[in-house]
Amino acid sequence: MSAPTSPAVVPDATVSERIVRLARNGVAVTFTLNGLAVGSWFSRVPAVREALDLSAGRLGLLLLAMSVGALLAMPTSGLLAQRLGSTRTVTIATVLVAVGLIVAGVGATVAGSVVVVAVGLVAFGYGSGACDVAMNVEAAAVERRLGRTIMPRFHAAWSLGSVAGAGLGAGAARLDVPVGAHLAAVAVVVLVGTVLGSRLFLPVVDDAVDGSTDTSPAGRRRAQLAAWREPRTLLIGLFVLVAAFTEGSANDWLAVAFVDGRDLSEAAGAAVFGVFVVGMTLGRTAGTLALDRWGRVPVLCGTVLLAAAGAALAVLAGSGPVAIVGVALWGVGASLGFPVGMSAAADEEAHAAVRVSVVAVIGYTAFLGGPPLLGLLGDHVGILRALLVVPLLLLPTLALVPALRPPRAGGSAPAAQKN
Repeated sequence: MSAPTSPAVVPDATVSERIVRLARNGVAVTFTLNGLAVGSWFSRVPAVREALDLSAGRLGLLLLAMSVGALLAMPTSGLLAQRLGSTRTVTIATVLVAVGLIVAGVGATVAGSVVVVAVGLVAFGYGSGACDVAMNVEAAAVERRLGRTIMPRFHAAWSLGSVAGAGLGAGAARLDVPVGAHLAAVAVVVLVGTVLGSRLFLPVVDDAVDGSTDTSPAGRRRAQLAAWREPRTLLIGLFVLVAAFTEGSANDWLAVAFVDGRDLSEAAGAAVFGVFVVGMTLGRTAGTLALDRWGRVPVLCGTVLLAAAGAALAVLAGSGPVAIVGVALWGVGASLGFPVGMSAAADEEAHAAVRVSVVAVIGYTAFLGGPPLLGLLGDHVGILRALLVVPLLLLPTLALVPALRPPRAGGSAPAAQKN
């Protein structure tokens, strides 16, 4: 049975170049603002920990709330994007992101309640997870119509947003701006900007039922279950799982690890996180050229090795400057795994939403298990040393890279991606 295509994106032949360019810009804005929200939150994690007086283990459990919210969103977000379209799904999801940020900030600085912060993080995680699937499906549709690799640049836009969020967070920490006020201001900017940006997404048409497509709710559910039985989709999901852990461990713990393990201030810790995100941004910007020239498999093998080496250097280096070089290399190496995994899941447009949803569920398991795993390990060996788990997981992942090679039949992947 073919996967459902409702609401269907307007076919390529009827979409003008101007509409595709506008959609590209709208997707870039959405990615950027989502990154701004996430980067703003993670840059203030040290301040939240101090306000709530949490140990590393308890902080890891608190961060788990965001991952739980995201994981709850994943099984249904692909179906939601099919039923409502990417524009409406992204808008609804971003409302939850904004509400979650505000509640988490108020919970930390006004209520002083771990429970309130956890509730905010669940909403934040749910909205971010649903938005993630919908904007990646839209990005893949734009990429196909452009006929060249561009998905990593959308994720580079996300990273730029994270850099801005980390920079604002570092400045807010230095100026002693309350976490609640800072996150509330970010929430308003993210919500308004995303609503405007998502209006530029590709137009959609009503369901078109032919003999090969079942667009009923039952048909959608059957298609979702069928995607869970596809070996290639599952292997891509496992690769994205490790890529998400590689990226998410830095998002969750890098600032705290350098504050605790290298005796930096909160502002300096936020700045180190910014170095990681700058590395990711550079990798995602240049990575599109590398992918079009050499293909997915060799480029991903190289970046996986680079991330492993950089993470090991960040932890084991004897001097601060060398460790920061390791952080930058870690960021560059971690830059392509997640976006290329999403592109690979969406290689065939008719199946894109359900496959991206499946891969996202598997990938976001890293965000579910990563924070408490590293936090509990950090209670025994220190957070900085606990980050050595990252290179230990990355090296076996090289065996999964060939699964991301684009299918040869169907021609739905960008023409430049030959391997």
